[in-house]
Amino acid sequence: MTKSELIAALMRKHPHLQIKDVTLIVNTVFGAISDSLTDANRVELRGFGAFSVKERDPRIGRNPKTGEQVEVSKKFIPFFKTGKELHARLNKERDIP
Repeated sequence: MTKSELIAALMRKHPHLQIKDVTLIVNTVFGAISDSLTDANRVELRGFGAFSVKERDPRIGRNPKTGEQVEVSKKFIPFFKTGKELHARLNKERDIP
C-alpha cells in the first residue's frame, strides 16, 4: 500500500474528513516516525510493531561491475519488528476454499 492508497482508504472510512486533513494527519505521523528514527530513538505502536535503527559495521565489499574490492563505511538502517497482535493476525489459520 502506498501513502496515497492509505489516504484514500482513510477517506473512505471517514468521509466526514477533508482530503487535506487526512493528508496532513498521515504526513504528520510518518514525519514524527522519521524524525524520531533520525534522532536514533525507537518508535513503538502497540499491537502493530516497533521501528528502530540498527548500525551496520564497516566492511570490505565488491564492485559487481569490476569485481574490485571497495571499502563500505558504517551505516544506519531502519528496522521494523512486528508486534504480537499483528504477528498473530498474519499467522492465524485461514479457511482456504
